[in-house]
Amino acid sequence: MALIDTFFARAVKRGELTIFHADGASRSFGASDPAIRPVTIRFAPGAAAAIVRNPSLGAAECFMDGRLTIEQGDILDLLVLMTGNNRWEDATAALEPKPLSRLLNTIKHRIGRYNMARQAKRNVAHHYDLSRRLYDLFLDADRQYSCAYFTDPGNSLEQAQLDKKAHIAAKLAIEPGMRVLDIGCGWGGMALYLHEKTGAEVVGITLSEEQLKVARERAAERGMHGKVRFELIDYRAMTGQFDRIVSVGMFEHVGTPQYRTFFRKVRELLTPEGVMLLHTIGRAGAPGVTDAFTLKYIFPGGYIPALSEIARGYEGLRMFPTDLEVLRLHYAHTLKAWYDRTVAARDEIVALYDERFFRMWTFYLAGSYVGFLNGGLVNYQLQLSRSRTALPITRDYMIETEAALRDSSEEPARMSAQAG
Repeated sequence: MALIDTFFARAVKRGELTIFHADGASRSFGASDPAIRPVTIRFAPGAAAAIVRNPSLGAAECFMDGRLTIEQGDILDLLVLMTGNNRWEDATAALEPKPLSRLLNTIKHRIGRYNMARQAKRNVAHHYDLSRRLYDLFLDADRQYSCAYFTDPGNSLEQAQLDKKAHIAAKLAIEPGMRVLDIGCGWGGMALYLHEKTGAEVVGITLSEEQLKVARERAAERGMHGKVRFELIDYRAMTGQFDRIVSVGMFEHVGTPQYRTFFRKVRELLTPEGVMLLHTIGRAGAPGVTDAFTLKYIFPGGYIPALSEIARGYEGLRMFPTDLEVLRLHYAHTLKAWYDRTVAARDEIVALYDERFFRMWTFYLAGSYVGFLNGGLVNYQLQLSRSRTALPITRDYMIETEAALRDSSEEPARMSAQAG
């Protein structure tokens, strides 16, 4: 029996997996399960050995290069089948890389996580300075490239992203006349929303030149010049005082050695009664390392923190952790919508880049999806304040404000979804 057959025999119990080897031999694994679609794959010469050496990176590169082809199902079905048999909470290890690969991954992670200012801009550009058309094809119209908030799993992506902004805005408890800083503002959607809904003056900062260009265009189109402005600047170089700070989907790029620097800077930028809301992907378990595929192809220098690592970042800085929420399946729903839209736009994405890029991008989205569906990934929303009295002592204000914001957003969301 080939080593890859031994691997699959151990890893696949639920769902049917059929593989065709390069020599024409075939094997089947698992058993029919209505919750898991059957998958058939074919290996080119050398593909099986690459996957045995490092299941995650090996499978990704073989799929990207066409050495692993899927004849029944697609890459999402394959990853759902594999991870559905190896869920994080079941503590199985069939999909873990070999010891040598783990050691190399750890070394690369430790080198990459020292995300100093000179490296940060290059790391961000690697991912976020891709063609704006690519992001148009799979994101919602507001370009929210972060976890949406599904009050109902059946909601459209557009509605869920609007609800995410309302959810965060309610937690920030913004009052008229406040100054707000958006660290890692993306294409400007959150900053524009906060000004539109609260009248606050908002400054958004990014390290992506492409995101900066789009955000400024959007602010100008809406006539918000002077009230919402965007700057190309590292958070470490930011000055001034802000009543509120929000950061959504940026903390994953900070790097663990910089967590103390990040929170110290946040405290410095907040007024004495200031409040900060941090929204980040997180590990449900202990600290770990960034997988080799993500580090190499998607987010160089990126790292998903454990809650304990985030806490160590602000401990001792005399900021109150005033609220913590754990979002579990919300990002899975978000990523499934992104994946479906990417697959539907295959021809245009291949024309923008090539077939290998399309395969890489679908592997990235599918892999991220199963990370939240079956893996140990969640989203954390942490609220921090310099003051023990800046916020009400119950969460009622969040619920009331969020309901009002959602009521004001439902009709535009319906119109946007119908237009799309």
